Amino acid sequence: MYIVFVLAGQVVGTLLGRQYFDKGGKSKWLATLVQLAAFPILIPFYFFSPTPLRNPTKTSNNIINTKPPPVTRLAAVYVSLGLLVAVECYLYSVGLQYLPVSTYSLICASQLAFNALFSYFLNSQKFTPLIVNSLVLLTLSSTLLVWTGNSSSTGSKISRGKYIIGFLSTVGASAGFGLVLSLTQLSFQKVIKKQTFTAVMDMIIYQSTVATAAILVGFFASGEWKGLKGEMKGYELGGVSYVMTLVWTSVSWQIFAIGAVGLIFEVSSLFSNAISAMGLPVVPVLAVIFFHEKIDGIKVIALILAIWGFVSYIYQHYLDDAQESENQKEVELKK
Repeated sequence: MYIVFVLAGQVVGTLLGRQYFDKGGKSKWLATLVQLAAFPILIPFYFFSPTPLRNPTKTSNNIINTKPPPVTRLAAVYVSLGLLVAVECYLYSVGLQYLPVSTYSLICASQLAFNALFSYFLNSQKFTPLIVNSLVLLTLSSTLLVWTGNSSSTGSKISRGKYIIGFLSTVGASAGFGLVLSLTQLSFQKVIKKQTFTAVMDMIIYQSTVATAAILVGFFASGEWKGLKGEMKGYELGGVSYVMTLVWTSVSWQIFAIGAVGLIFEVSSLFSNAISAMGLPVVPVLAVIFFHEKIDGIKVIALILAIWGFVSYIYQHYLDDAQESENQKEVELKK
């Protein structure tokens, strides 16, 4: 269920986010706000799974059941992660505005490499030849895209300066996303130490509350809110489509958030990011269909490298699972 949430939420959210800019939207702060502002719709989920997700006698990822952590420590976790998420989402919005969605999506593959790096230092992630191969390929995939064509989906040219800004912003956002995932896993292990669905929902909602508040400050301070009425009137698909695009973009990213944090809780931050990378080949293909983008030779090579890198990581995860199953069988036989 979490995997489906991650893939569906990410693909739909990215395509709708690009449609907002493609059809006349201009506010980067509004595009950032809709990635987080719908978190209140998640509150009913608190009533769906009040019991532990796992057997309380078992532990996962060093998470154990202990007394609740101090409120001040929890607040520090939610505030710091919320501010990081706000910055990361804003950078993603800048990248999505200035880059074709296919290029944007392929650059986002670098978030897996960043996550692996942060996981090594923060979550004691072990590097194997397959994981190193994955990181190298994903890095090459993203680096190639700086040389690709900079035409937008509408056929107009984006200035070289804006293209570079979009590229750097997306790389920065990918690094921030990788850091947030690793810090989230670390928070579950060292601070929260709960095996309940409520812990997952707390992380999403409190973190989103802080991030939304920070983005609202930027939104009103920038003055972009003053032009929203005119923006809606000038939207190519009409006012109703303008509102629906924003609403469903927001809902999509909340679905993604449930899946991403859930996978961090159940497995690891790196696995959550790897599943996110599974949506990588889907977005460029759909961008060709819906936005009539062109996929040139460099993008094809970048796509192949990204898929190859992702498969390398997934195969390593398969080997790890097989080894763990073998170890469990040996333990049972000894008993």
